[in-house]
Amino acid sequence: MKVPDRARDLALGLLAAGTLLSPAWVNAAVSCTATSTSTAFGIYNPLSATPTYANGDVAVTCTLLSGGATTVTLVSSYSTGSSGSYAMRTMLSGTNTLNYNLFFDAAYTQIRGNGTGGSQTGGATLNLTAANRTQTATGTIYGRIPAGQDVAAGSYADTIVVTITY
Repeated sequence: MKVPDRARDLALGLLAAGTLLSPAWVNAAVSCTATSTSTAFGIYNPLSATPTYANGDVAVTCTLLSGGATTVTLVSSYSTGSSGSYAMRTMLSGTNTLNYNLFFDAAYTQIRGNGTGGSQTGGATLNLTAANRTQTATGTIYGRIPAGQDVAAGSYADTIVVTITY
């Protein structure tokens, strides 16, 4: 059965109109990189009555690679390190431990973590546009070793994994 030319042309016209009325979705391609400086405490004096403090930094730089303007929401989470707990992290020197923790604030009340065990995640929002393709979010990592720990001499270290999701 032959379809009349007029019906075929109408069907093609409706198909074309439907295509023109469909919304055009544009996805933005974004690339982000993270860097950090370690929180190096230096020498801990077990006889000191005051805590030992040190700061580090974390920075995330995002670049709009293609597409339209976009908002990038960053969430940072931090591992427990060798302690397995956010309540008090531990640095190790062999089998010896030295308690410490990492915080978001200089008041040492907001523990950097993954949102569990009394810890918090961090966050930032970057608005990338054609005129402002690259932006950086930075944060200070506040570290504190409590005073009065009777520990053996040695070089103590811990490894914290920082995960940035966006």
